[in-house]
Amino acid sequence: MILMSFLMSPVFGEQPMEQQSNSIDELTRYYSDLEIDLLIEEIREAAHEAIEQAAGEAARAAFLASLEREAAAIREAQRWRQEAEMRQQALVELKKAGRKNTFLAVAIGIFGGLALGISGTQAIRN
Repeated sequence: MILMSFLMSPVFGEQPMEQQSNSIDELTRYYSDLEIDLLIEEIREAAHEAIEQAAGEAARAAFLASLEREAAAIREAQRWRQEAEMRQQALVELKKAGRKNTFLAVAIGIFGGLALGISGTQAIRN
């Protein structure tokens, strides 16, 4: 406002030719109580709508975050399940190999004992 008055005033201190009007008075308007109440009600309704919209968006964001966490937990559980199945399969194969090795050791022991017994008996008879 002050800058504008300096720009509007004549150069070299000349007096203005016409009276400048007060622009604040021109912008000032008086509102009735009804207009103020209506304006307050409109602002209140807009605020309620904005709050409801923000709450809805926050709920959607929370729901999506929850879904993402649940999906990550499910993927992690599936990974652990697959790893457990692989370890279980390896354990089954180790048990089979252990049984086979035990059977072979018993068979070798029996046949070796028999061979030793027979050869020992043969040696003693001779």
